[in-house]
Amino acid sequence: MSLGFANPVLELALWFCRTESRFAVMKILVANIGSTSLKWRLFDFSNNAETLLHKGGFERVTDYPQAIAECLAELKKAGVIAGEQDLAAVGFKTVIAKGITGCVRLDDRVLAAMEAYNGLAPAHNPPYITGIRLFAQRVPGVPLIGLFETAFYQFAPEAMMRYAVPDSWVDIGVRRWGFHGASHKFIAERSAQLLGRADVAARTANLYINGGTSPVENPPLRVISCHLGGSSSISGIRNGIAIGNSLGMSPQSGLPHNNRVGDLDAEALPYAVKTLGISLDEAQRQFAKEGGLKGLSGGLSNDIRDIQEAATRGNAKAKLAIDVFVSEARRWIGGYFFQLNGADAIVFTAGIGENRAELRAAICADLDQLGIVLDPERNQAARATEAVISAANSRVQVLVIPTNEELVVAREAKRLLQKN
Repeated sequence: MSLGFANPVLELALWFCRTESRFAVMKILVANIGSTSLKWRLFDFSNNAETLLHKGGFERVTDYPQAIAECLAELKKAGVIAGEQDLAAVGFKTVIAKGITGCVRLDDRVLAAMEAYNGLAPAHNPPYITGIRLFAQRVPGVPLIGLFETAFYQFAPEAMMRYAVPDSWVDIGVRRWGFHGASHKFIAERSAQLLGRADVAARTANLYINGGTSPVENPPLRVISCHLGGSSSISGIRNGIAIGNSLGMSPQSGLPHNNRVGDLDAEALPYAVKTLGISLDEAQRQFAKEGGLKGLSGGLSNDIRDIQEAATRGNAKAKLAIDVFVSEARRWIGGYFFQLNGADAIVFTAGIGENRAELRAAICADLDQLGIVLDPERNQAARATEAVISAANSRVQVLVIPTNEELVVAREAKRLLQKN
């Protein structure tokens, strides 16, 4: 396409300079959108640096166009951008879309694919779709990029991602998709760095660029990543690539979450609808709002801190909630331990994983025959900081690594811009 110059050499040179300038100064805003919240982080990748320039957020949002305008105003007030034209992209931690995964430019086709799967992620997809459209109106010249939470599992073995259902069900998307991909990808890369495996870290970093073809050395690096928080999942990772995730077709699966049930027998839903005389919509509401830790604790709380406190006072249902959570975490860790033929490291991350030493100890208790032994003092001291919490005689290293999902989204947005 002509840029309006008679001299094609000069034209090409100026185009190159503009492109180089765009990437030499690269600021990427990551927007985390909830049903009533907007949080953001602004990263600067200029001149190959990686700097967090600003972060903030609003709760109890009722006017999203105003919230977005105030977000941009905050960035200008802080002096980190002069205007929207300083943004190389806005990145989003999108969840799931029909027939689309990976890191992609967000356009009408992608938003339609997200809408097609609103039913699988009703708490996530609708607010993100609304927010993305509002950002498109507010910053029309800025690329909008989504990193789907399913992306990290697109290279997992098919046998680890299938349900035993007819092909017609598979054709409409009934399969394991896995979620928390940004978090587990961060853990895969960072744990490899901490364990001295730069080759594996490089493979993970370039996973969405070359499909995991970066060479790695032997022996394989086997990591079990435990993202434990308000929403929890566990992933097995071999040489920087996920082999599976405890979350399945939707975020309403896997371990018990704060409000969400987690794994449940398929017959439980129709049985409850008929026996309790409730509608399908009401059953799904209870799955999403009244289950998980809240349901197990008898409605006491969906916050693990409240539940732990109640358990110490002798509340039997609070203790049961903790015991079920720990048991499910051990079940998934054990499954991946077998699939990986052992583990070099088990990593705890996210709100519970990074901060609740008692739960880490319970999950790792009495596993010395598998080579997993915690150091009680190290474990107790580790709180929201990188730490090795395993004992000196533990064959498996146990680590705490704070996750950084927003950074992963920003990194992948940067790579996508540079690739294209």
